[in-house]
Amino acid sequence: MEEEFKVMGNYLMVKLPEEIDHHQANYISRNADRILMQGKVNNVVFDFEETKFMDSSGIGIIAGRYKKVVCFEGKVYAINVDRHIKRILYMAGLDKMIEIVYKENI
Repeated sequence: MEEEFKVMGNYLMVKLPEEIDHHQANYISRNADRILMQGKVNNVVFDFEETKFMDSSGIGIIAGRYKKVVCFEGKVYAINVDRHIKRILYMAGLDKMIEIVYKENI
């Protein structure tokens, strides 16, 4: 699955791949930042629907985009999060910075 970057109103929607490691993280971060720097969006939504594996690089993607959008009073969301990804996000403390929507809530 290819990552998708889509602007919807004031939101950048990022559909994440099945596996997120340092190779994908660099690509995702660069493209998300490019869109954020255009100044048309303040919020980022990361869609984890297809994601089965994420290492610390995925945490870096989210934390890095959070640092960028919080300056513009924006928010970061993680949607379609399964139990495995939820555990990683909570262990990293990201639940205190971003809004997380779980698969079972959708």
